[in-house]
Amino acid sequence: MGLDWLTPRQVAKLWGITERQVQSLCLRGNIDGVVRVGRSWLIQKGTQKPIDGRTKAARNRVTK
Repeated sequence: MGLDWLTPRQVAKLWGITERQVQSLCLRGNIDGVVRVGRSWLIQKGTQKPIDGRTKAARNRVTK
């Protein structure tokens, strides 16, 4: 049973953000199930997009 992996470019298309933003989220540890292989990131298929900290919902979540 193998895991399916996606590249930051593929994840960026799925989530509607730029590839650089995905790489930044990986570097900061905001994405669960991410693995660094050499200079590349691999993200498990089905991983949920982290909540954008700039939104009102995220601010409310932090304060509660």
